[in-house]
Amino acid sequence: MKKIPLFIKEIVVAIFLVLLLTTGLLTNLDLSAMDRLYQERSASNGKIVLVGIDEKALTEIGPYNKWDRSIIASAIDKLNESDEIHPAAIAVDMLFTGETTDEADDALVKACNKYNNVVTGSLATFGTIMVQGDDGEYSLKNNAIVSYEEAFPGLKEVAHPGHINAMLDNDGILRHHLLSITLPDGTEVPSMVLATAKLYWENKNMPEGALPKTNKKGFWFVPFTGKPGDLSESISIADVINDRVPAKYFSGKVVIIGPYAVGLQDSYITAIEHAEPMFGMEYQANALEAILKGDFKTEASNMPQRIVLLAVSFLCIFLCWKKPIWLSSLTSALMLALSIVIEKLAYNKGIILHVIWIPLAVVIIYVGSIAMNYTMAALEKRRVTGTFKKYVAPEIVNELLKEGTDALELGGKMTNIAVLFVDVRGFTPMSELLSPPQVVEILNSYLTLISDCILQNGGTLDKFVGDAAMAFWGAPIAQEDYVMKAAKAAKAMVDGSAALSKELMEKYGRTVSFGIGINVGDAVVGNIGSVKRMDYTAIGDTVNTSARLEANAPGNTIYISRAVADALEGRVKVTSLGDTIKLKGKKEGFEILTLDEILD
Repeated sequence: MKKIPLFIKEIVVAIFLVLLLTTGLLTNLDLSAMDRLYQERSASNGKIVLVGIDEKALTEIGPYNKWDRSIIASAIDKLNESDEIHPAAIAVDMLFTGETTDEADDALVKACNKYNNVVTGSLATFGTIMVQGDDGEYSLKNNAIVSYEEAFPGLKEVAHPGHINAMLDNDGILRHHLLSITLPDGTEVPSMVLATAKLYWENKNMPEGALPKTNKKGFWFVPFTGKPGDLSESISIADVINDRVPAKYFSGKVVIIGPYAVGLQDSYITAIEHAEPMFGMEYQANALEAILKGDFKTEASNMPQRIVLLAVSFLCIFLCWKKPIWLSSLTSALMLALSIVIEKLAYNKGIILHVIWIPLAVVIIYVGSIAMNYTMAALEKRRVTGTFKKYVAPEIVNELLKEGTDALELGGKMTNIAVLFVDVRGFTPMSELLSPPQVVEILNSYLTLISDCILQNGGTLDKFVGDAAMAFWGAPIAQEDYVMKAAKAAKAMVDGSAALSKELMEKYGRTVSFGIGINVGDAVVGNIGSVKRMDYTAIGDTVNTSARLEANAPGNTIYISRAVADALEGRVKVTSLGDTIKLKGKKEGFEILTLDEILD
């Protein structure tokens, strides 16, 4: 099966991230992050004054449900003191539908007609309706206006209408403003904010300012100037009515009159502050402030952002995948910081970008790469450990893994070890008479027996050399009774070869045996070799002597040195051969013994 190129895998992962982050599953989280990054307090232009129906007014004038329209008319009269002293615009964030008493209604109409500077509220109710298309077929239409409430006829003629619909996002947060609505008869009704802004420009003899660009549904993103309470000067409508604040203070400004008490239930959770609700008139003031300042933000379309996200994700995967943790950490930190800085700069330039798309992709890739690298390292460690256990007893491997590099230093160190050499006697002549597959099968059988005996007795299998093998005990970690372990391994080889020889004799009519030599003493153990190629092995006279003992041992015979016999004294039966056998490189008098039996 052809291996998939790495860059193809990286592209697939990047595409998956784009789909995960941009299909709407994380919209609420993204919106919340946008609020925290983008919305911040800024200086007010001082053109807007809030006059609230607050607790003070409710205490002095009475419960709101007993107010008649003459109270609001009185406040408007007080604000419109004269031709020279009056607000440029007064926005009354209230509904005056249906007629009440003639006196109260007439007072309100008269007050609003005085200087043509009053905007009153209207309210549309949205829902789903059944509409008939040009083809005569019926279909459901969402977000359609199913009802509309406006000022009573007399007030409608003298006051400017402005809808006061506050439309929450799906997460229940107020962060957008509906600039205008279109009634079923085609009449376009501006929002109270837009109607007030136009009235302000008109009465100030100013050219109309630019308007925000809306999305397909008519909404635009509101950059809030302040949190709840920031735009309020705590002016009660009672203070206006009772002449405690001079009308001159309001002259030339925009005055917003509306509910400013908790019990009146006109408040919302807004983008700038999720913990504290904002009164409706404050929300109107923030939106109006943005229009008068010309501070508009346009939400960038999703497709270009998806393309950038795909590119950044691919780059991040490329820089983090199978890289050192310090490099992937540095790369991810820089990408996170850079993405947030770019998002903030773009917002200041009037462009709104998705806040979490790129940062969350970077975090996912970073965490995923570390987890994947860790997993691959663990698998590689398991693979290496499994391979190592083919050469070293599993309990030694486990101990090495516990002790770490301290148990396996670079270079070599002098260690007292027991060394065993074993060779297959008679194998070479036999191999000349058999086919190559048969030779390999027989050799593998003997070498398997040798390695099993070594590893089962806690030895380190150093190497195979043809049909011979070398092993040692006492390294790479210290072992108890390591000389006896070597002796038991040798005895197990001899005993095991008897059954194997019988099987070969029946199968091929040939048999072989082991010649074994064991010595104990100091040797240099460690990583021996060159920078490019090294082996973990043992070298020294102890090793050479063991090899000489094996070279002289007949089949099914174990030759040991006096040092081995002394270490195992009382626990084994041996037969001394004296110095009758001369070992190469050894002086006269070097005693050789045969290991006949292990007593324990």
